[in-house]
Amino acid sequence: MEFFLSCMFLLLLLPFTLYFLLSKCTKNTIKLPPGPTPLPFIGNLHQLGKKPHKSLAKLAEIHGPLMSLKLGQVTTIVVSSPNMAKEILQTHDHILSNRTIPGAVKVHDHHKYNMAFLPIETLWRELRKICNNELFSNKTIEESKGIRLQKVKDCLNDINQNSLINEAVCIEDMVFKTSINLLSNMIFSLDLVQPGDSVGDFKELILNILKECGKRNVTDLFPALNVFDFDLQGIKRRNAVYARKVFDICQRLIDERVKLREVQGLDTKSDMLSNLLNIDEDNSQEMNKAKIPHLALTLFIAGTDTVSSTLEWAMSELIKNEKVMSKAKQELEQIIGKGKPVEDSDIAKLPYLQAIIKETFRLHPAVPFLVPRKADANVEIGGYTIPKDAQIWVNVWAIGRYSSVWENPNLFSPERFLDSKIDAIGHNFELLPFGSGRRICPGISLATKMLPLMLGSFINCFNWKLEDGTKVEDMNMDDKFGLSLEKSQKLRIVPEKVYN
Repeated sequence: MEFFLSCMFLLLLLPFTLYFLLSKCTKNTIKLPPGPTPLPFIGNLHQLGKKPHKSLAKLAEIHGPLMSLKLGQVTTIVVSSPNMAKEILQTHDHILSNRTIPGAVKVHDHHKYNMAFLPIETLWRELRKICNNELFSNKTIEESKGIRLQKVKDCLNDINQNSLINEAVCIEDMVFKTSINLLSNMIFSLDLVQPGDSVGDFKELILNILKECGKRNVTDLFPALNVFDFDLQGIKRRNAVYARKVFDICQRLIDERVKLREVQGLDTKSDMLSNLLNIDEDNSQEMNKAKIPHLALTLFIAGTDTVSSTLEWAMSELIKNEKVMSKAKQELEQIIGKGKPVEDSDIAKLPYLQAIIKETFRLHPAVPFLVPRKADANVEIGGYTIPKDAQIWVNVWAIGRYSSVWENPNLFSPERFLDSKIDAIGHNFELLPFGSGRRICPGISLATKMLPLMLGSFINCFNWKLEDGTKVEDMNMDDKFGLSLEKSQKLRIVPEKVYN
């Protein structure tokens, strides 16, 4: 409602209406990809609906896998097939890798240090190198396996407490907390979410930022308004408050560590913060203390909601598909033993578990359009032109249901991946949960460890049933579009401990 009230207000802004009409009168010689006819001023906004991943997939069936729309003032190209995704993410990656920066990110200069939105220039390369070397390198991933196992065990202990009193668990909450604490231990060597934390704690701050970033922002669709720094929906104002609190928490931890290093003369911690402070002390241009809170927030945003959404969908599909759950339990019992948590060394021995995760990626991609890209120049693809400054949405939700690739595309069937060479790490454009090319998610190595560790442990350590006698056939499997693709109704299930 907030969004549409803002749109109505914009309709009263005569100068911008005139701007639109004048731009429509300008002759355009560019041959855009086909698409639905836009309305004056709003373009095709009315055709997005509440679930644009689905509405745009239907429009692509009419207009093709490379489709153009007008969303407000913004020319938008929608990609809905593996071949077209390859053109965008690989063939023309060098021209189509930059981003349009959303208004929600432009708080406290966060957009100047947010690796997800920085242009492919020096600072982006420096931050990417730091992440690859200090957090997501093979060496760091191997060294942090003890932390991963401990965080998973902490989660299993919390679930076990629920099982003792026959109380349902909210899977998303459990995974979200585990993901935050894993990252906070890798960055700061401590848990930022404690047992019993209430609304207003660190977890709530991250959730609020995610909520604001997932809203459709009028000023992103009518960039001319940015001249006046309009914030019609209050998104920037609220996000500024939440982000400031996160930055203050991070800054306090940084200051405490700096003082400790001064007193002790050395840093006994072996974490990302220690390494970043070492880089700062070497007077490197790559990193200074002011950038660390921004990098931490970027990692928390990217590494929590996506993992919790994926695992909630995976558990939902397993509860709904008893045969798949049974087959997964059988594999786990045979390979690692009944009732035991999964460890890093077990993952490669569990092909069916990995197939379940791939099938979840296919049907329920956490980020259905990836992070939108922007064209730095005109690009010719398939006889059409993607114009300079157009934003590009790769609809991985539609690609995961592309009937030319997937047989029975709406059926949850992990078996389709058992004899398939399709991976989920950006090599195959039929399955792109982490994107591909230079902008591929830097945390892919950590995510591909945590997902099987947690899902496998949930399956192997507990039996599960729906709360309040709800029947499987009555499960709500609708999704809700936002920054990530969440279940519209949270999965709450009752655990029963499985003993060795």
